[in-house]
Amino acid sequence: MRHTLPIAPQFYVTAPQPCPYLDGRMERKLFTSLQGEHAQKLNDALSKQGFRRSQNVLYRPSCAECSACLSARIRVADFQPSRTHRKIVKATTHLRRNATSPWATEDQFALFRRYLDVRHADGGMADMDVFEFAAMIEETPIKSRVIEYTRPPAAGERGRPLSVVSLTDVFDDGLSMVYSFYDPDLADLSLGTFAILDHIAIAREAGLPYVYLGYWVQGSQKMDYKARFSPLEVLRPSGWTLMSAQDLAP
Repeated sequence: MRHTLPIAPQFYVTAPQPCPYLDGRMERKLFTSLQGEHAQKLNDALSKQGFRRSQNVLYRPSCAECSACLSARIRVADFQPSRTHRKIVKATTHLRRNATSPWATEDQFALFRRYLDVRHADGGMADMDVFEFAAMIEETPIKSRVIEYTRPPAAGERGRPLSVVSLTDVFDDGLSMVYSFYDPDLADLSLGTFAILDHIAIAREAGLPYVYLGYWVQGSQKMDYKARFSPLEVLRPSGWTLMSAQDLAP
């Protein structure tokens, strides 16, 4: 699989550390800096090769003894929502979407902290403070958007409270959901799935062929939800291929 990069970036490899997805394994990452006038073109090119963005760094797994992490993207034109997906969309019609520039707010951070405390209290981001959160949202050298979803106020509330927030990058061939979080008190609405479904709708409206979901990891329950968005393509050494039943076999 060949791609012409706009520049010749320098790549580095991290030291081994415990894998966050599969117990008992170690991970290493290949990464490069994302900056300068060619940042957008470099990001577009490397995203097709399985890289993800974290602030001004692009990275992908580089594990010598494991290849479980596969970059995954939804093929927008061929996506057909399941019965469960349709129910989720119907149950969330009261949510209002608002896309803004990547700027962190106090409301976003408050929702982010509540989400982490309930859903990922032991995760790698559990200790993130307001300054680190602002850096995650705002330090982007490419075209990025914060997509907020608000609900009607309950009695005694002012404005429209935040329900879901997604930091989203815009590629030349799709949308990349960098990080999303939601109100844990509204877990029955399946807001994580809703955010993906709405990004599929946004990509379709914009004529973009893919929604990038990061990495699907065979054997990791944390990543099982991504396989529910068929047709899902995964990146192998031979190129992007459709996920098969064999991929999902234990």
